[in-house]
Amino acid sequence: MKPSAPQKITWIIGILCGILGILGHFAQIQFISEYSFTLLMVGFIALALGTSLKGV
Repeated sequence: MKPSAPQKITWIIGILCGILGILGHFAQIQFISEYSFTLLMVGFIALALGTSLKGV
């Protein structure tokens, strides 16, 4: 398996989810704080799949 760069939309979704997850952990934002860990994991998984699978 050869790593490749993720598509731009996958990268944006991963980074956005990660930032919201971190922000929700440190600041009290009603919906985001409840799911901060989930958002962080979704962002990480999106970036991991984007680099592992070709065309994602």
